[in-house]
Amino acid sequence: MAKELIKGNQAFAEACLRAGCRFFSGYPITPQSDILEYLCWRMEEVGGECVQTESELAGINMVFGAASAGARALTTTSGPGFSLKQEGISYLCASDVPAVIADVMRIGAGLGDIFMGQGDYWQLTRGGGHGDYRTIVLAPASCQEMADHGYMAFDLAEKYRHPVIVASDANIGQMMESVELPEMTEHDIDKYDWAIRPRQEGEKQRVIWNRFWDIGEQQYPDYLRAKYAEMEANEQRWESVQTEDAEIVIVAYGISSRVAKSAIIRARREGIKLGMIRPITLWPYPRKAFDELGPQVKAFLDIEMNILGQMVDDVKLATDNRLPVEFYGEYWNVIDENKIISKVKDMLKRY
Repeated sequence: MAKELIKGNQAFAEACLRAGCRFFSGYPITPQSDILEYLCWRMEEVGGECVQTESELAGINMVFGAASAGARALTTTSGPGFSLKQEGISYLCASDVPAVIADVMRIGAGLGDIFMGQGDYWQLTRGGGHGDYRTIVLAPASCQEMADHGYMAFDLAEKYRHPVIVASDANIGQMMESVELPEMTEHDIDKYDWAIRPRQEGEKQRVIWNRFWDIGEQQYPDYLRAKYAEMEANEQRWESVQTEDAEIVIVAYGISSRVAKSAIIRARREGIKLGMIRPITLWPYPRKAFDELGPQVKAFLDIEMNILGQMVDDVKLATDNRLPVEFYGEYWNVIDENKIISKVKDMLKRY
């Protein structure tokens, strides 16, 4: 198919439509507002419904209703809006209802600001609401992956009857690149026997509620553990960049990984054996990628656009804390290639 020059947010929105999404509800918030703007006119063209809601709470709860009826439903937000959606996301998880949520991250904490950032990692990967749950989290690093991940997210959501989150960032969402968009598909809203629909005479009533009540007190813990174990076993995704002989391995996702790739090229020219693991799923975290590394690795460098190094703990867990893990982050600025090289050189002197 021909490629189009398109913004990351718009590529994501169009890909969701082409995946069969016919319901969107969301509230404007920078830097994801152009997803809403795009869908306000484009959703009508494909026969769907786009609702600009009065709040983020309304956005996630409308998605809950539409998804419970069998529709492929989407909501998107950023930063503080994602915080407000957490209760609704936990309800989706508890009820085994598939839906797609996108968080186009910016800086925090609190309201933060509209600048680019990667400040939501903990909330994305630990379950930001109450109770025992996780969500599959996809982290695109290009406009093409914004389209690919949006399209894929609905299949994953329905495979596990579970919400899937696409964790973008302001840079990826706002940049423009050439993208090959997927083919248009239609989703059958009556496809699943669990989905609510108007009841025919004599037909059994369909109910969406916490699956605990369906499965029972004794079986529910085993059911839930098995569900997440299946996700962890089957859905780990990552990209490895020149890790075969790397002595220092960068771990980065999203826009940070793009800068890291440039730093790797430069480092290799200087004779520095630098590589990278790019998590594509932030959860389940790609532990398998770390299992493939050789004994020459001396240390890891976690790179993120936040202050505290929110992914550091996951890198340590993925390596069983066998090797040092250091952090380089930026808050108001994009990751700096020169600072990466300087940090790596310093690490090689110490390890």
